Amino acid sequence: MTGAMSRRRFIRISGAAAGLALAPLGRAAASNRDVVVWRGTMLGAVATMQIHHDDRSEAERLISVACAEARRLERLFSLYRDDSALVELNRTGVLVDPAADMVELLSISQHYAELTGGLFDVTVQPLWELYAGHFSREDADPAGPPQTVIQAALARVGSGRLAVRRDRIAMPRGMAVTLNGIAQGYVTDKVVDLLRAHGIAHSLVDMGETRAIGSHPDGRAWEVGITDPELPGRMQCVLPVVDRALSTSGGYGFQFGPQGRFNHLFDPASGACGHLYRSVTAVAATATAADALSTAFSLMDQKRIQALMSVAGIERVHLIEAAGTSVDLIA
Repeated sequence: MTGAMSRRRFIRISGAAAGLALAPLGRAAASNRDVVVWRGTMLGAVATMQIHHDDRSEAERLISVACAEARRLERLFSLYRDDSALVELNRTGVLVDPAADMVELLSISQHYAELTGGLFDVTVQPLWELYAGHFSREDADPAGPPQTVIQAALARVGSGRLAVRRDRIAMPRGMAVTLNGIAQGYVTDKVVDLLRAHGIAHSLVDMGETRAIGSHPDGRAWEVGITDPELPGRMQCVLPVVDRALSTSGGYGFQFGPQGRFNHLFDPASGACGHLYRSVTAVAATATAADALSTAFSLMDQKRIQALMSVAGIERVHLIEAAGTSVDLIA
């Protein structure tokens, strides 16, 4: 769960993107005869779309439609827009007659909370606020917040106290929700659904998480390179992706304090931060699943990850361990 500036950017997309210059932020441009590439920001992360279509004007129209849909969802899920539905929920503790997408995403979040034994929990925002507030002070103790204060924040964490119904979403006052560990995957999936409904068969969408529509137009797999966060610029491995989604989580996304001893991967049971891996990459049929589970897997040992993969719909997990060694787990 991260702040706006801290999304997971240790993924590099290659394949169709090779040799193509991205357009200026928020604008579409033809990169060659049958691909239009758009680049912008969505939910605080770099976002891209590579639309393969033999009609440039139609590809540009679809990019506009897809961006409008993504912005609509951002107005629901953003922590950083004062007018978002999520900010209203956190401010008042209730949403009456909530948008269907908000109900769906929170229901999915609760499913993953149950599946992971509570390690995926969208109500950890009080921990983020605690650590951010602590380390924003000039006299901050580098050892982190006191345990008594952490325990007080944990008393306001627990997705089981979040009531989600079609007509009402409610939680006790003092609790707060962040969707930064799942919303970008969900938005990516919704954009993919829209493009597919308009006949797109070969494209790559990244609204903070990456999802391929079909294969590359020449029939090969898309290639997604994973970089070791402690060795930026050096490709650690390349994963082939066909009609699948991929998400990477790691403590590098945001670190608190000058020594980086604390990060945004909060354990909802203890309030501690995850340090088992440099990064966790999950491959799944949907970006929503890959996004949520890469977050939860960051707090699990390999045995537990392997046991959950098939149940959770995760096909492959690539781990870069704390020591820098890599491990591939296959469902």
